[in-house]
Amino acid sequence: MFSALISFGLVALLGLIFRLYKTLVAEPDLLRSKLRKQGLSGPPPSFLLGNIKEIQVALSAAKSACVRGIAPKTHDCASTLLPFLEKWRKLYGEVFMFSLGNIQIVHVTQPDMVKEISTCTSIDLGKPSYQQKERGALLGQGILTSNGTYWVHQRKIIAPELYMDKVKGMTGVITNSALTLVKNWRQRIEASEGKVAEIKIDNDMRSFSGDVISMTCFGSNFSKGKEIFKKLKALQDATSKKGLTCGIPGLRHIPTKHNRLTWALDKEVKTLILKVVKERVQGSYEKDLLQMLLEGAKNNVELSQPHVIDKFIVDNCKNIYLAGYETTAVSAAWCLMLLAADKQWQDRVRAEVVDVCHGKNNLDYDSVKKLNQLNMVIHECLRLYPPVAVVSREALKDMKFGDLNVPKGVNLWALVLTLHTDPEIWGPDSLEFKPERFTNGITGACKIPQYYMPFGVGPRVCLGQNLAMVELKILVALIVSNFSFSLSPNYLHSPALNLVIEPGHGVDILVKKL
Repeated sequence: MFSALISFGLVALLGLIFRLYKTLVAEPDLLRSKLRKQGLSGPPPSFLLGNIKEIQVALSAAKSACVRGIAPKTHDCASTLLPFLEKWRKLYGEVFMFSLGNIQIVHVTQPDMVKEISTCTSIDLGKPSYQQKERGALLGQGILTSNGTYWVHQRKIIAPELYMDKVKGMTGVITNSALTLVKNWRQRIEASEGKVAEIKIDNDMRSFSGDVISMTCFGSNFSKGKEIFKKLKALQDATSKKGLTCGIPGLRHIPTKHNRLTWALDKEVKTLILKVVKERVQGSYEKDLLQMLLEGAKNNVELSQPHVIDKFIVDNCKNIYLAGYETTAVSAAWCLMLLAADKQWQDRVRAEVVDVCHGKNNLDYDSVKKLNQLNMVIHECLRLYPPVAVVSREALKDMKFGDLNVPKGVNLWALVLTLHTDPEIWGPDSLEFKPERFTNGITGACKIPQYYMPFGVGPRVCLGQNLAMVELKILVALIVSNFSFSLSPNYLHSPALNLVIEPGHGVDILVKKL
């Protein structure tokens, strides 16, 4: 009996060793071999870590001293946030391969391939599976990370709630939230002795976008929605600390201090969301995103089990947070930073708002549509400081783009920061803040329109882009029409990658009532 147990244990151990060898060594080597045979090259990976160690060294070296009180004349986020990709691009060309642990990635900036990937409608090209595994606490299997028919079903539920005809009906909520911020700033200025208030605007931007998305998503449960988003912000901060070590096999399962914090926050968020869901089921009907998620889950046979419905709702509430709350807040902060540093464009936008709105604070959708100068500023802000640094996809089956056969399991990365500032596409002033380049829209500004992707591209484009643009226009319009502002001497320009590209030390501005 004892010898039989030993034999069984040895067989199990050998099976585990074989499985680990296959996952950690054989399969990554096979994928790299298939790519190398097609002429692709890249930095040589090390065992288990891939190119993570080289990446960490490059990131440490890229940290440079920042000057207080001024914005840079040129805005080159790529060389600060992802310098290793810029280095490898110069060494290996526009298409090369590298590894994050056992995750194999092909970096692409070759125009024809970028265009082909960005317009691909096949569900065989999906979101990377490692995002679900490594960032499951924050992203789960919501619309941002799911694939196949499950993603198609989620899109059918959520997309109609964010079409422009629905967004038009949200302008009142957005305006009221923006006016709350304006009133708060007026009070701070009145309380200051010099009639000029120094304000670190980041939390105010989050408060504004949190108000809007909480009302949009949770309706009368607005205050509980804000509590949920506060916890999700903490979860985002914890998740982002993993950085590019997400490909190290098994790391997410080890009960480190960081992992324990992530697990605890995830549990708190789930409990809060499901409490709101329970109250909604027992209460009255409301026409908001939460209601649409509930009805969509009930009407899908695949989601018939209660625990499956709970996961569906929790994961998509998390995704709505990241897509509709954090990205809008960060974009608003960058936009105000750029206008604070450029008085000429601040004056131009202010003059347009006054002309269109006739000094009134109540903005409707028709007024928002006429703000062309502001539209140009927002597009330029999203070009230089896009919320997401990289658009990533995974070949869920063997696929072909251009002359490259992409094996199943390989990830494709299009570096948004590089595509948005390529001088061959945008001109020699591509790193400068020049909103006038968008005078004739995106097609007039960019030789290859598919290169402009602040909201992603193709069928996976961000569903909330209409809402985000209207939010940004209304918020900035009301701020410039009520205040003049400039950068504070305490402002420290330091872009940081915290899943989204955000001001590392916040945005400090000096605000004065008009």
